Amino acid sequence: MTRMGLRSAVTATWCHAGLCPSDRSWERLPAYFCRAPEESVVSTENEGAGKPEEPAAVPPPAAPPLPPPPKKRRGGLLVGVVAATLIAGGIGGGVGYLVADGDDSDASSTISSDTDPDTAARPPESVAGIAEAALPSVVTIEAGSGAEAGTGTGFVYDEEGHIMTNNHVVAAAAGGGTLTATFSDGESYEAEVVGRAEGYDVAVIRLVDVGDRSLEPLPLGNSDETVVGDATIAIGAPFGLSGTVTTGIISAKDRPVASSDGQGGSSSYMNALQTDASINPGNSGGPLLNADGAVIGVNSAIQSTSNGMGEAGSIGLGFAIPINQAQRVAEDLIETGQPIYPIIGASVESGGTTTTEGARIAESGPDGGDAVTPGGPADEAGLRPGDTITRFGDRLIDSGPTLISQIWTYEPGDRVEITYVRDGEEHTTTITLGERAGDQ
Repeated sequence: MTRMGLRSAVTATWCHAGLCPSDRSWERLPAYFCRAPEESVVSTENEGAGKPEEPAAVPPPAAPPLPPPPKKRRGGLLVGVVAATLIAGGIGGGVGYLVADGDDSDASSTISSDTDPDTAARPPESVAGIAEAALPSVVTIEAGSGAEAGTGTGFVYDEEGHIMTNNHVVAAAAGGGTLTATFSDGESYEAEVVGRAEGYDVAVIRLVDVGDRSLEPLPLGNSDETVVGDATIAIGAPFGLSGTVTTGIISAKDRPVASSDGQGGSSSYMNALQTDASINPGNSGGPLLNADGAVIGVNSAIQSTSNGMGEAGSIGLGFAIPINQAQRVAEDLIETGQPIYPIIGASVESGGTTTTEGARIAESGPDGGDAVTPGGPADEAGLRPGDTITRFGDRLIDSGPTLISQIWTYEPGDRVEITYVRDGEEHTTTITLGERAGDQ
């Protein structure tokens, strides 16, 4: 991946190429470049220190200058796409190989959930209480195919034995590899893939022959109701260390994220919950809980400083798939075995350069076909090749990946107002989203 400048108010990030939604297939987009933000320095120091001899003789120090207001564009802040690294456990040559290797097997041993009888009980609303209640429903997933193996995380989705996790956690086992899930008490069970959604990075697996084991699904929260500053608790197996619990807050919402394993695999897109809870390779697929112990997200990706040259690690920028979206995808996978994607029926370029804002509809589609599918949603809404979409619903659009992330927060059949620019003039129209079944 290539490091780029980030544009998200005054935040910094980096971007890369993505895939575009169409009713034929995904196509690779040209590299997406961001404009670096202007530097600004805000002083927080007061001049004139020292205690006066006469209390009323010295006026109070002047207040420090206020920071400049953020720049506005088209009525709102422009949000850049984060190109993050999937936090798999070494699956398929991706980042995050297990710490335990060779004789170091103790490093990845399962942590017992037994309570020390000499330890006083913790209130159920405390982090310790929430962790104690959630850990028995979180599993460490080991997936492998041939010489490749890795570790991720999942959690009990229902009493029928379905486990929710990330697609990239189980992808190596989808073609006939081995797949096991280990609970916090050390009991392991074979599992099988029910369905995978590469674009959403969501997968559902099912435990095989659990016998008389009682499965307790984790309660699901409402990710739409989260706000910046809400407490978060992440549970997973970073670097194979099962049963690891970390805490933080929601750092940002609706963060457009295009993520990949850094090895040329398929990208996924999400309007992510950003958290500073420490998550690392092996946390993938694990639950992000709120202060009530309900799942509000599925940990999926991190941004790191590894630059693709080594294993990624937490720098406090983790991204989770909002549970409202993940739940909808999981239900489709359980019911049909394949994901359902909302589409606009148009191929888009990356956009977001220093001269172009928005997602520009390509002049031609994949393999030289139509960029706007005849009779498709975009065609019926009056969109044409060369139009630049600048707003989708209530969100500003600065690139193709941002548009994809936003489209996938809706469902097929939803009607969405679009703002676009044609020949320098701004127009609005309403589009009714179509659908595509499957990842191919």
